[in-house]
Amino acid sequence: MSIVVTGASGHLGRHVVGQLLEKVPAEQVTAVVRSAEKGAALAERGVRIAVADYNAPETFDGLFSAGDKVLLISGNEVTKDRPAQHRAVIDAAAAAGVALLAYTSAPSGLTASLADDHRATEKVLLSSGLPWVILGNGWYHENHTENLARVLEQGAVVQAAREGRISSASRADYAAAAVAVLTGEGHENTRYDLGGDEAWSFAEYAAEVSRQAGREVAYRPVSVEEYVRALVGAGVPEPMAEVLGGVEASTEKGELVVTTGDLSRLIGRPTTPVADAIEAALRG
Repeated sequence: MSIVVTGASGHLGRHVVGQLLEKVPAEQVTAVVRSAEKGAALAERGVRIAVADYNAPETFDGLFSAGDKVLLISGNEVTKDRPAQHRAVIDAAAAAGVALLAYTSAPSGLTASLADDHRATEKVLLSSGLPWVILGNGWYHENHTENLARVLEQGAVVQAAREGRISSASRADYAAAAVAVLTGEGHENTRYDLGGDEAWSFAEYAAEVSRQAGREVAYRPVSVEEYVRALVGAGVPEPMAEVLGGVEASTEKGELVVTTGDLSRLIGRPTTPVADAIEAALRG
């Protein structure tokens, strides 16, 4: 039996594997990566490495064993056919008869096009016959704090969410929830909508950045159209910019506020405040 993590070399996957190694022996963890080079650091920690690619379904043949618990971390190629990518993993897991497949999805209330692939994948998973867990991950702090250098350079947080609020949490928090499901019992056939304990607005975010950075950072709300144009001008491919614009519209409508408390209950502690993520980002 192994705990198998796909996308293990990605931002979230690295957190998951690292936290798993605090709970179970390394030989019980399999990290699925796109190349041996991407898994080298994990291999040094004693983790089994499996090379497979969401875009090559045949690479998942024989990868899973009966009794495995699998975390399917959603692919990050948002403008590709992600449901087909995810189906390759689900089909291989079903053929092997794994004990559980957990999938990192989106909150159930999110209507932005970003959620469409997740909804399609959920349907595949629920019809697979596998014991399943849906982890409806909300927004990550790091989606914004990783761009703080540009914010400080511009002296402004530029978003199209108006006064919409976000109950985000850190990647480490969401990883801890996945680890709790993979190492615990009684989670089968359950959906968790996950988000931070405290919601915040971009005006509050800009004020907190100003306080910690010791300089004035304004919040400048713009239209979704202007926001998309700015992203494209900064080099973001237009299809991806449109997806992110849709997230802004959903944020304004309150769809990224998650009030279930599922995340803090799963991890057994309060979620990480956005102020802590800002502090960490400013430290570099």
